[in-house]
Amino acid sequence: MAGYDALINECPLLLPQNRQKTVFDGFVLVKDREFRVRILLPEERDLKHARLQCSWQLNQILHGYQHIVKQRLQQSTDLVSFMLEFKTVLMVDFDVCSWIPGMKRNQLILGKEYLQEIALRNKHDLQSHPPPQYYARLIKEIETLGWDKLAYMDTEFRTIKLKAEDSAGREHMITIKLKSKYPAEPPDCVTDFPVPFVLSWTHESSLKNVHSQFLAALDSLKEFWDVMDEIDEKTWVLEPENPGRTTTRRRIAISNNVSINVEVDPRHPKMLPECCFLGADHVVTPLKNKLNVNMHLWSPECTVLQNLKDVLEIDFPSPATHEKFSFSMECGICYAYRLASSIPDQVCDDPRCGQPFHQECLYEVGIIESRILKMPLSLMTEEFKLKCLNLQWLRGLPSSRQSFNIIFGECPYCSKPITAKMTTKRC
Repeated sequence: MAGYDALINECPLLLPQNRQKTVFDGFVLVKDREFRVRILLPEERDLKHARLQCSWQLNQILHGYQHIVKQRLQQSTDLVSFMLEFKTVLMVDFDVCSWIPGMKRNQLILGKEYLQEIALRNKHDLQSHPPPQYYARLIKEIETLGWDKLAYMDTEFRTIKLKAEDSAGREHMITIKLKSKYPAEPPDCVTDFPVPFVLSWTHESSLKNVHSQFLAALDSLKEFWDVMDEIDEKTWVLEPENPGRTTTRRRIAISNNVSINVEVDPRHPKMLPECCFLGADHVVTPLKNKLNVNMHLWSPECTVLQNLKDVLEIDFPSPATHEKFSFSMECGICYAYRLASSIPDQVCDDPRCGQPFHQECLYEVGIIESRILKMPLSLMTEEFKLKCLNLQWLRGLPSSRQSFNIIFGECPYCSKPITAKMTTKRC
């Protein structure tokens, strides 16, 4: 027979009547109703020879189910398993009668396999619940850590969110998912870090140890977030639209239809980042040359933004001096600035034109067109229909040709040669 504690958790009103625990008497609670039951076990506690006695109300409810209850009593491995299945029979009976008005209870036939499946699932859920010591330990650990650091706890005491501030006053959150064998098993942690958070854990560890390691990791990433915050505050960041603490990439506006994409290393945030210029060749080429020539001027003592200014010999437009719409020109094909999560990143090289386009609109015309053609016409907006016509027009240009992942064609606006290259990693 399963542990007595498990039976108490499942049926707290069903109590043993002798020291041998062969006679149980009490009540079973189902759907806010209490039913009197009495279970008599033989001395060897074998359920095959056990007897179940019920009140007359419960006998009426079980009319038509007696053979199922008797069968499950004889086949259950322990008393806890039987009580789970017994309560399941009662709950299903109540539910069906409430769902289908007028249905008689003896018209409902529950298959043996169905009951077994439900009972096994309920038994697994019961066994997965942690013991009472788990909750007592957890409350004590939170009191030791401080309730002011607790941001959230779910009703099952399995998911906990702790908050902390770094030295710059930025608030961060760590989500801790506890397991039923905690603290024997280490918890899973989710953070807003740009690098993996590796938790060091022993059997003596606690939430306080997790929080301490969390604070230490925050300090190690302070310089990285300082660098990224300066870029966000003093420049116009085109992508991502709403960068989070995990994001290491920024696409910074330089001028109209010209930008630089930087990928900062969180572990070495003041070193030269990976840079990629976006824009027309006649504008981007001089910037690339300056970066190559002045690379030796890069100073690890300065921030990324200040180094970029010194190396490229430019001043980035900032929210204090420029409006964002100055750098938000729409794509010349779809007439939209933002296409899904991307913005125009291809520009006509002709200085007199300089029309921007989405890379997808220039290169993946066939893919986008196939998606459009599958869409019902009634679901298309007028703007989307116009986009559809433009995409079909571009694909139908007789002068366009493709070589591997490069497509050669003409600018839809000035008819000058234009090239689009699709790379595995967008920069």
